[in-house]
Order: sequence, then structure tokens, then C-alpha cells
Amino acid sequence: MPGNIGNASRSRLPLSRLRGPVLPCYGSQLSSPSARPEILPSIVRNIISVFCHGISHRPTRNISILCCFIASAYAQTDRPAFLPGAALPAAAVSPVIPARPIKPIRPNAPAPNDVRVFAVTEEHDGEKVHLRGRAEVETSDMLLKADEIDYDSDSGDAEARGNVRYENFVNGEKLNATRAEYNVDEKTGKFFDVSGTSPAKIDARPGVLTTSEPFYFQGKWAERQKDRYILYNGYVTDCKVPNPWWILKGPKFDIIPRDRALAYHSVFKLRKYPIFYAPVFYRSLSKNPRKSGFLTPNIGNSSRRGKMIGAGYYWAINRSYDLLYRAQYFTTRGLAHHADFRGKVNDRTEFGAVIYGVNDRGIMIGSNLVKQGGILVDFGGRSELGHGWTARGEFDYLSSFAFRQNFTESFHEAIFAESRSVGSLTKHWSSFGTNIVFDRDEVFQFRAPGELAPNPDLKVITRKLPEFEFLSRERQINTRVLPIWVSLESSAGLYRRDEPLFATRQFMDRVNIEPRVTTAFEWKGFSLVPTFSARAAHYGESFVDNRATGSNIVRTSREISADLLLPSLARIYKAPKWMGDGKLKHVIESRASFRDISGVTDYNRIIRIDTTDLIANTREVDLSITNRLYRKGTDDHVDEIFSWQVWQRRYLDPTFGGAVVPGQRNLVLSSADLTGFAFIDQYRNYSPVVSAFRYYNKVGVEWRTDYDPLRGHIVNSSVTADYRKDKYFVSLGHSQVRNDPVLSPNQNQFRAVVGVGNENRRGWNAGFSAFYDYRQAILQYATTQVTYNTDCCGFSVQYRHFDLVSRNENQFRVAFNVANIGSFGTLKRQERIF
Repeated sequence: MPGNIGNASRSRLPLSRLRGPVLPCYGSQLSSPSARPEILPSIVRNIISVFCHGISHRPTRNISILCCFIASAYAQTDRPAFLPGAALPAAAVSPVIPARPIKPIRPNAPAPNDVRVFAVTEEHDGEKVHLRGRAEVETSDMLLKADEIDYDSDSGDAEARGNVRYENFVNGEKLNATRAEYNVDEKTGKFFDVSGTSPAKIDARPGVLTTSEPFYFQGKWAERQKDRYILYNGYVTDCKVPNPWWILKGPKFDIIPRDRALAYHSVFKLRKYPIFYAPVFYRSLSKNPRKSGFLTPNIGNSSRRGKMIGAGYYWAINRSYDLLYRAQYFTTRGLAHHADFRGKVNDRTEFGAVIYGVNDRGIMIGSNLVKQGGILVDFGGRSELGHGWTARGEFDYLSSFAFRQNFTESFHEAIFAESRSVGSLTKHWSSFGTNIVFDRDEVFQFRAPGELAPNPDLKVITRKLPEFEFLSRERQINTRVLPIWVSLESSAGLYRRDEPLFATRQFMDRVNIEPRVTTAFEWKGFSLVPTFSARAAHYGESFVDNRATGSNIVRTSREISADLLLPSLARIYKAPKWMGDGKLKHVIESRASFRDISGVTDYNRIIRIDTTDLIANTREVDLSITNRLYRKGTDDHVDEIFSWQVWQRRYLDPTFGGAVVPGQRNLVLSSADLTGFAFIDQYRNYSPVVSAFRYYNKVGVEWRTDYDPLRGHIVNSSVTADYRKDKYFVSLGHSQVRNDPVLSPNQNQFRAVVGVGNENRRGWNAGFSAFYDYRQAILQYATTQVTYNTDCCGFSVQYRHFDLVSRNENQFRVAFNVANIGSFGTLKRQERIF
């Protein structure tokens, strides 16, 4: 079976990438916790920072093979797709103040600036005291113990010998040494044959293994020199000792708190086997580090793309802008480029842009060379303009769907056949709102009408350039006799629709306005809410003989609607034993609505851009009934554990004012806001019966289905079930469409996720997920993951399989996860089962 260790990926939702340590001596970009300079044991946190935070702040889309995945990325984290939190301008950054944990005052602790000494015997020589036998020197924040201690109260120097133990009560570090020279006043000194622990900072992020074990460190000796700590011939780990799973070992660690950390000739060892070496490893410890540098090269292999090698550079332009570029070369397919530029202009404006493209040499499919390369551009930004105005934008350009389907590593993105760009300028005040919208929506169709062979680059494009909206939500204007609310929806803009069979001109004008008046009546639990509205719309083009022409059309309509809410019926029961102690409340809610829309003529001449254009004449009655079940526990907490809503519409005008054309797929507003599946291909007096069932109690079940009495069977169904108990979990799903081919093609697909364990469970964990198309008898996607977690690290192996229209591929992914630090390898967090 062909394998894939490394593939270039370009996932947009979300943009989550690997992050890797930089090359030796070149610098890194990720922020780290500020180190505290009080005592030498703080070196432990800084040393760990060199190891676990010496990683690139920028994402990569590269995947490396097992022998070098330590060099490719140590942590996997997510960041927002378009609005990353770039650093503030220098003027907006406050001075860095180290965080100091608030510790309770120890009972019987010395007062601040006082020093307490104790020993079996004490000998005084002026300001010097010689402590022998269980000797102790104690201050408010530290305790030094040894067999014997010589302490000078004038200079603050203390020399400890034999079974030296040091404990810091502020930071929690504990040290053991054979000898120590320590200045109590300046908090500086040297420790020889040193070992100890430092409390771990638990980073409870998704995808990061956690442990309560402290960091263990050991060195030949260590010292603090003015503003820096230096550890010689030592190592650090957060595994239990002796025989830790991993250590970072080096002859010298040089740390300047709140500035930087250097590890010279450091080696990362896994079970005593060296994995990664760096002559000089740099790690910034500043609050908001900005450091340019080369990213570690990646190598890998793909069954479809050949051997791969990648490299990149991160440029910290200044405190508010940065740029990353990474190139990947595939021996079979060609060169891939990834560029990521982001910035924070000021505290009100920020943006991010990603460009990913592949110069594809092509792949042989049968006897044909097929090129599947392309380019994807994402841009997003937001700006507060003042005076209540806000600008937002997201630009998404995809050159071809075949490119996305073949070069993405996400199954959901591979089957997502839409690309949308939208920008808006918005202001809201009181009950009013103004929007200026620029929108381009591109939907890939796969097959043109009458074609049998799939063509993934066929698409329908709608565009608003621009659209102006003025809105007013319900605003009460009268409280006498009857309450009266008024609201308004209006829009005007330039539009375009382009599809395989026709296209409008570049700028088709449309103006729409709809004022609305609402009132309400209540009587003995009954509520009646009538509404009246009038609509008018002008179109600069229309359909004539199945083509778009410049013939203007005006559409007017009137709508009268009334919603009747009946009083709820309720009854309280004692909960059965299998539901636990407490009470159950059963509630029945009923509702009836009537809607009459009239005045629409020539519905099928309207060019459709959005739901505004789906308004057709109708007289309909909507009936619904909802059953709800609430559980109240002994702690008076109330949960809804069950709901079942059933509703149907009766159409008094089966032709919808002439809008329905028998024998073809028809879409009107009345069907679109009832169900997501088309059902009108002929005159009909009623809609399908729509059912939505939900149950949440130990097991979660959701079932949405449409039963069509006209066809005598369920036309579409979607059901999911989820269950978890202890370490076991199961999630199943089934989606089916059984409809007339005129309306939509039949579908029958299964989804399953089963497993045992979780990301933090010690020992073996395993999971499996799959998407199976029963109608085509194709396993479209499958993944199997096995993870083994120790007390301080974890190992994961995942197999993935794609079988899509133009892609049949197998992949193997690996990852190594270090507790409280992060993970590195080819298996990204968002691609894991757990």
C-alpha cells in the first residue's frame, strides 16, 4: 500500500499549521513566559523555555519524516484564520512586569528582611556563625539546609556543605547539591552537583498532553551572574527520574530572564538515543518577541507527489508586521509556495493574508497528463473607523476546485464546493442599521445540465458590487389600545450572476424595499401576532426565452401573516430510576401560522441573486407541535433532555401564483425556509412533514427527517448518535436522500467514529473514523490512530485514506507530544481523533 509521510497542505478552515524550532543561531519567534530573577532555581523554567518555546511563531504547511520531525516543529497550536493577534506598536506596549504568584504567608515564617538560623551547635565569630548538625538558614521566601553552614550576617554570604537542600517558597523550586555558595541578600550564588525540581506550568490547551509532574533538572554546577543564570553540563526533563523518557542535555545553558535563553551544543535525547542536535539554540524570553530567522528545513515523501524538501524564512518586519515565506519542492509535482503576511496597523485595525500555490507538473491519469495545480488566496481584516462605523472583509480566491480537492489535507474542505469573499461597512444606532456590502459567492457545480462526466470547474458565480442596505428592526410607535411595531428592510445595488447557461451583464441594478407593521393580541394564554408588509423591487434585467436580457421588470407584492400560539400544556412526573433521582416535566407547545403573499407576476422572469428574489405568491397554513421533556435534579438544576418538533405546510394555491413549472426543480421562499431539500417539481397542496428529534441523556441522538406523503416515503434523513462512558466513545451518523432525480441525486452515506481513551490518558489509546458512500460502495475517507502516552510524553501514529473523484491516496502521520509543552511531527492537532 502506498504511504505518505509528507504532503503540502493548505487548510483554510481553520488555518492551523505546524510550528517548528528555528535553525541553530538563527533565532525564534514565539513568546514565552517571563522568567523571574530571584533565585538560581528559576533557571529550570528558562532552560525549559529554550527547549519547548524555541519554536517558530509562524505556521508551516510542511510535514517531515520521523527521523527529523524534531527539527521541523515542536509545538502545534492554532491561530485565527485572518485576524492574528499581532504585537501592538511600541507606543502601546507597557513595560514588562514579571508575574509573581500570590502565595499565602507561611506560618511562623521570618519577617521580611529577617534571617533565622538553626543548628544542633552554633559557634559565633563576630558577624559569622558556624552552624553544625541539621543546619538551617531561613528567610521569608527561602530555606537553605545542610550538614553544616557558615553564615556571615554582615555580607549575607552562606557556604553550605553536605546534603545541601534549598527550597524557594515563592516559586516552588527545590534543589539538592553537595555544596553551595549563596548570598542571602543578593540572592546569587553557586550550586555544585546540583539536581532538583521546579513546578510545572500546566498548559491545558487542546492537543497538548498535560502532567502534574514537575520539571527535573541536573547539572555539574550552576550559578547566577548578575542578570543571568548559567547551568553547566546539565539536562532538564519533566519525566520521572531516574530513567526519564526524554531529556534536553547540553554543556551550557545561558539565560537572561525576560530577554533570551541560549543552549550551546544541546542534544534532545529520547530514551538515551540522540534525536536532535543544535550547535546554538536561541529562545527569546521577552514579552512580545520579534525575531527574524530561517525555519528548520522539512523533508518527507508522498505516494502522489514524490520526495519533498521544504525551507522557509520568517521576517519580523517590526513590532506590528511580519512575513513568512516557505517553499516546498516535490520531485514528482513541482514547487509549492506559501506566503503569510499579517499586521496590526493600530489598536483598531488588523489584517492577515495567506497565499498558497503549486506549480504542478501534473500526474498521469490513465494515458493523460492532468495538471491539478493552482492558487488560493485568503485575506481578512477588520477596522474600527470611529463614529460607530466598522469595516470587515474576507477575500477568498480559489483558482480551481480540483486544486483544493487534491492538495488539501482536510476531508471536509475537500468536499466543500464553495468559495466566498465578502466585505462590509456597517453602522448601527438606535433601532437602525446601515450596511454597504461587497460579496462574491462561487459555487462549483461538477456537472453541467445534460452532461454525464464530472467537471469540477463548472461553477455558478453571484456578485454584489456593491449593495447598500438600510434596516430598522421592530420599533414600537404606539402603546394605546393596540401595541404597534414598525420595521423596514431596503436594499439597492449592482449585481451579477454567471453560470454555464447564461450570464447577466456586469452590473445589473436592483432596488428593493419592504416596510412592515406588526401588532399583538393576548387572551387567556392565547397569543395572536398579525403582520402586514408591502414589497416593491425593480430589476434592471430579466429572463426572456431562457436568457438574460436588458428588459426591466418591477415586482410588487403584499403579505398578510398571523401567528397563533396556543397555551402550553404541561405535566410533572417522578423520574424513572434509570434517569436518576428528580422530576420530569412534559410540555406540549402548539403553533399555527397563516401567510398570504399576492401581487407577484412573472416570477420565472426574475434573476435570482439571494432569497429576496424567491418571493412568490402563496396562501399557506403552517401547523407545528413540539414535545419537550425537562429533568430537574435533586440540586434543582433543570435540563432539557428531549424535544420533538413536527410541522407541515398546507398550500391553498398549489401553483404558487404560476411560479411552479411541472417537471423541473422549483425553488420558492416557502420551501427554502422550511427545509434545506428541494421538494417542488409539480403542483402540490402540502409540503413534506418535517420532523426534528433530539435526545440528550447519557447518549445524544439527533434525527432530522422529511416524510413526503405525496411520494409515500421518507425523502431525506439525517441522524447522529453520540455516546461516551469513561474511556470509551462512539459517534455514528447516517445521511440519506431518496428523491426524484429532477430534484436532487440520491445519496446514502455513513459516518462512524469509535475509540478508547483520550489525549491525556496514560497508556494505549486508539480510535477509528470513516465516511462510507453506500450507493457508490466507496470508502471516501478513513483514519486510524494509535497513541501511547507515558507520564511525560506521547507517541501517535495515524493512517489516513482518501478516495475522491480525482484523488486516491494513503498517508501515514506521526507525532511526538511532550507534556505541558507541545507536540511536533506530521500529525497536526486538528487532524487527530483525540
